[in-house]
Amino acid sequence: MKLNKSIIIVAGEPNSIFLEIFFKSLKKIKSNTPIILIASHKLLMMQMVKLNYNKKIRILDYKNIVNSKLDNKKLNLINVNYNPSKAFESISSKSNSYIENCFKIAFQLIKKYDFKRVVTGPISKKYFLNKKYLGITEYISKKFNIKKNAMLIYNKNLSVCPLTTHLPLKFVSKKIDKKLIFEKIKLINDFYINNFKLKPRIAILGINPHCESIDKFNEDDEILKPTIKKLKKLNYKVTGPLPADTVFMKNNLKKFDVILGMYHDQVLTPMKTLFEYDAINITLGLPFLRISPDHGPNEKMIGKNISNPLSLIKAISFLDKH
Repeated sequence: MKLNKSIIIVAGEPNSIFLEIFFKSLKKIKSNTPIILIASHKLLMMQMVKLNYNKKIRILDYKNIVNSKLDNKKLNLINVNYNPSKAFESISSKSNSYIENCFKIAFQLIKKYDFKRVVTGPISKKYFLNKKYLGITEYISKKFNIKKNAMLIYNKNLSVCPLTTHLPLKFVSKKIDKKLIFEKIKLINDFYINNFKLKPRIAILGINPHCESIDKFNEDDEILKPTIKKLKKLNYKVTGPLPADTVFMKNNLKKFDVILGMYHDQVLTPMKTLFEYDAINITLGLPFLRISPDHGPNEKMIGKNISNPLSLIKAISFLDKH
């Protein structure tokens, strides 16, 4: 198998449940696609002991990775220096440079060897992003000079995409415009055509309750309706604007492959209620497939060995098939 067919995994926040669910995932996944983990060897060993997991490790030289033996009989690791005092600590800015170095190595490999499959572990928006980026989607896009991106929360039965991502509600209505809607719809449409050979049926939600407003300016009437009309003329399979309080009812869900919401929780809350961990976060618009499990570091559960690995299993399995 060619080197760039391998799956790169950036472990992300060291004080999280990620390595726990990674260990659990390796027990479940039967794949010949080599997996390359970018993380701290010291941290890995400490958490293996803490979580009672054992697997032999093959440390790779990322500067000479073309000559590396790659299979999943051992855990393929690119070591990044990090010096934790114990297996799990509180999340803080202490890990920022370590996380950044993990990403730097991953980005170097992607650019040099044209890797197409990447999984990223969760990070702390508060400490790592530190208000510089809305989310990791925007962070990675910036590193590759990508200005048009979308966050697709994918399940084979239904996916959702927020028009605005981790944006405070008071700013949402100011961000809604025709250009942004066109960008997201095109990215979603292209992704489904390229990966599943189908044009997705996309529901576009309104921003106001029942798509009605007591204000003189109604975004649903003034922005969404004319934009959807133009999208239909361009042969996109779009419907809307639809009220968010009824679109997720069972009979309505049968009509759509993707639901585009106006803000984060408008679509992620019902999505997680419906599918829980059976969904993955895919960044659209990048020159490679980047996926993350659909949850955060979950500091409250670190070290307890009770976290559900399903989302990461789905992420790796998706990349294995695409």
